[in-house]
Amino acid sequence: MNAMICVRMLALAALFLLAPVAARAVQPDEIMADPKLEARARALSAELRCMVCQNESIDESNADLARDLRLLVRERLQAGDSDDQIRAFLVQRYGDFILLKPPFKLETWLLWGAPFLVLLTGGCVILFARRRQQSFAVSAPLSEAERAKLDAVLGED
Repeated sequence: MNAMICVRMLALAALFLLAPVAARAVQPDEIMADPKLEARARALSAELRCMVCQNESIDESNADLARDLRLLVRERLQAGDSDDQIRAFLVQRYGDFILLKPPFKLETWLLWGAPFLVLLTGGCVILFARRRQQSFAVSAPLSEAERAKLDAVLGED
């Protein structure tokens, strides 16, 4: 009896842990009848940023704007647009920020270079801190006179 409860608890825990992975924001009424077009729509939706959530794709977001963008992608697919044409349309309308992986170009260099700048800055801070710490280190031992004076101040014999 006790083992059965443990199995049920583990199954329930696995269900709760895996539920967010399976959850998608795409509503049943958005799904296209053609499986190939739906697969393309899902692939495109996974590449596009939700402008409201900003850290999720429109495929994962429950925001109203994300739903509108998913529907727009599906409409343009049904109209016969290619994936590149749809991306170009959305970039023209919203800018490179709509892409979860924006292209490397002059306008986005800071976006791509920021992690390296942070690492470089951190390395410089660590380097200067170590040099400063070493400059405070005593380089020569105390002379006998200095040692005697220190012992006198500290009250040692």
